Amino acid sequence: MQGVTMLVTADGEWLLPDTPEFFAALGDPDPDYDAVSCAVKNLGFVKFQIFGQSIAEIELHPRNVAMPALLAAQQQVLSSQTKLFRIKYFDTEWHSEISSSAEHIIGRLAELCAPEARSPDAGRFVVEPQDFNRIFRDEDHWMRPLAVKWRMSFGLFDASVISLAVKHGMLSRLVIVGVAPGRSEPHWRFIGDGHKWIGSNYHLLGIGEQVQNMPDKNYGQWANEYFKSTAATRQPRYDLVTGAIQYQDVDGKPTVRRCYERLMLPWKTTSAEVFVTSCSKGVDDVDELSISPTSMSPPFAMKLANSA
Repeated sequence: MQGVTMLVTADGEWLLPDTPEFFAALGDPDPDYDAVSCAVKNLGFVKFQIFGQSIAEIELHPRNVAMPALLAAQQQVLSSQTKLFRIKYFDTEWHSEISSSAEHIIGRLAELCAPEARSPDAGRFVVEPQDFNRIFRDEDHWMRPLAVKWRMSFGLFDASVISLAVKHGMLSRLVIVGVAPGRSEPHWRFIGDGHKWIGSNYHLLGIGEQVQNMPDKNYGQWANEYFKSTAATRQPRYDLVTGAIQYQDVDGKPTVRRCYERLMLPWKTTSAEVFVTSCSKGVDDVDELSISPTSMSPPFAMKLANSA
């Protein structure tokens, strides 16, 4: 069965096989081997093949796929009119999965290409995905108010998100990251003052800076990928994270944060920018949620909400 084949490069550029542009990206003008397979397995290309109006096949080597290629492939899935999707991916051997849901395929591609699966720091940062619906089933779960707000508002961000975080004592644990189309990296929009471990004044000085430029560069680059992935898939994440994270306490002394739970939610805004909120709490932390944070005044909250 023949189909239309396209390839997306590691830079997110779409090419057709057997064209001068493809051979230039391959770095070989006259290959005597399976050039498409080589590009997928070794260069991080993603192959997208469409068979009529019924099946689309996405072929990739997840460990080698860069974020621009992943985002381009996810966008192609989202815009596809086909009724069935097949992912074919390689680790030590080829595997395949089939689904009729574009949303499921988009999320699955993000999981396969998740930072812990391809980062050299994978041993330093370990992510254990949790059941997102458990937050809703547990009426006393501290993250439940924010998760309920996200679901009931259909993921639309407004100033009431900040008000809710203040009301439930979550603001100090909250960060907001903006991911805009055409902007290469996520940027900080808000950092709760409970995140002084990044640096004593970073919750003030870091606003507008790229997430990947945190004082702990390795952690910043690792976290950066999760914000981009959450914005791209528009799917929530509830994780248990264990990591050796170098940070500064109020006295400026290096410390290691051992384990925390994290809820990441993607929010639509009045512009094309996507806000991703991340609310986290160390599993060994004492319960401080009864303390009402005062680090963000209502006017500042409104300014942030209108910045999208």
